[in-house]
Amino acid sequence: MNMKHSMDNEQAKKMDLKRGVDFIGVNCIFFCHDGAGKFLLHKRSKNCRDEKGVWDCGAGAMEFGESFADTVSREVEEEYGVKPINIRYVGSKNVIREHEGKQTHWIGNLHLVQIDPTRVIIGEPDKIDEIGWFLLDNFPEPLHSQLKNDIAMVKKFLEA
Repeated sequence: MNMKHSMDNEQAKKMDLKRGVDFIGVNCIFFCHDGAGKFLLHKRSKNCRDEKGVWDCGAGAMEFGESFADTVSREVEEEYGVKPINIRYVGSKNVIREHEGKQTHWIGNLHLVQIDPTRVIIGEPDKIDEIGWFLLDNFPEPLHSQLKNDIAMVKKFLEA
């Protein structure tokens, strides 16, 4: 097929369209774990677009032509400087909320991602203040507003 039927991010920027606001954004959310029961979270810095100072798992917007696994791999490497060992799709969800007085809409695709904890770094120090490893039932506070729903999805997936 020679024609693209959807707009890529560069075209949207030229038209001043914003993912999640002017059209539904699609992202991949990832819970990184060590394979032994601990999960990696990071504290969002003051430079993040929203929910500054809260603990969060990783996530990133999909780029045109990427698969879920491509997006997760790229984002895990960007945020934590490590390549995934294993990526498992957990499920998808609607994320509709308000940001700066505007309603936003994203489709979040949640994944469990095993990584080597000895190789993790803060790959985006402008967006991440600190990182830590935690048990699923013992996450620090405050948490990102969407994280409780994500934890419930992960628990249900692990119990199945």
